[in-house]
Amino acid sequence: MTVALGLESSANKIGVGIMRHDAAGVATVLANVRRTYVTPPGTGFLPKDTAKHHRNCVIPLVIEALQVAGLSVTDLDVICFTKGPGMGGPLHVSALIARTLSLLWNIPLVGVNHCIGHIEMGRMITGAQNPVVLYVSGGNTQVIAYAEKRYQIFGETLDIAIGNCLDRFARIINLSNDPSPGYNIEQCAKKGSKFVDLPYTVKGMDMSFSGILSHLEKTAKTMLSEYSKEDLCFSLQENLFAMLVEVTERAMAHVGAREVLIVGGVGCNERLQEMMGLMVQQRGGHLFATDESFCIDNGIMIAQAGLLMFKSGHTTPLEDTWCTQRYRTDSVLVSWRD
Repeated sequence: MTVALGLESSANKIGVGIMRHDAAGVATVLANVRRTYVTPPGTGFLPKDTAKHHRNCVIPLVIEALQVAGLSVTDLDVICFTKGPGMGGPLHVSALIARTLSLLWNIPLVGVNHCIGHIEMGRMITGAQNPVVLYVSGGNTQVIAYAEKRYQIFGETLDIAIGNCLDRFARIINLSNDPSPGYNIEQCAKKGSKFVDLPYTVKGMDMSFSGILSHLEKTAKTMLSEYSKEDLCFSLQENLFAMLVEVTERAMAHVGAREVLIVGGVGCNERLQEMMGLMVQQRGGHLFATDESFCIDNGIMIAQAGLLMFKSGHTTPLEDTWCTQRYRTDSVLVSWRD
């Protein structure tokens, strides 16, 4: 058996997870604990303040994870941490703790690409074999397929991520950040009934979300005299998710895939899953998605990807445990897959 401790802190969530692989490679989640830095309505989270929150939470979370798993330090084989991409300040928290624990406990380190963590967690939980992956979060929007030992990016955002667009729209209409802006937009959208025409920008395999946001920044207050907040949330979701479905379908056709896996924080949106599911069903395929326990950033996804890397012979020397805010998904050699 091989056991990994995973640390994730790339954005406003700090998570610690413990994963075990048995001799046959069967994965078992032993602990998955997390805290979220929540700011007042109408505001975002700044790197400095977010990092301070994470520093205050990380050690208690490590202790809690070990207690939940019923393990001691001597049971751990590897410590995994998010190397990037993400926000600089928060990223450094998990990297610093990982280095410290590695030196204290004499345990090897593995630096993990955040997106690879989402993909491998999704594959493990759902059983998806070789899907087209839609990765949608606050910092990333990518359509991905595996080929030639890489998770190749077939399409992506040309500017801001879809989650960033949703979060900033929530600020415009002053929605709460608790538990998350995207969740509150989703709940409002369920009550909307009038569709508002908004910009729709798909360029080949790529998407653009900044123009939609700029349009709403200029017109939202005026539109609220005719439409409700619920109508605007409904319209924004339908518009953005239709763009994602279009590009994902094109990727499916290109690679001949029959499976789609949605990962990332926006991936737990039920309306997105419904729209994507209809498209995949029409193509005779199958949609895979997870709930918020695994869609939203967490330590267990870093432990899972790190374990796969560790078992394929990869470790990260101490001098290479730096973080990077830019870490392309397709720059990682996927040595653990055929």
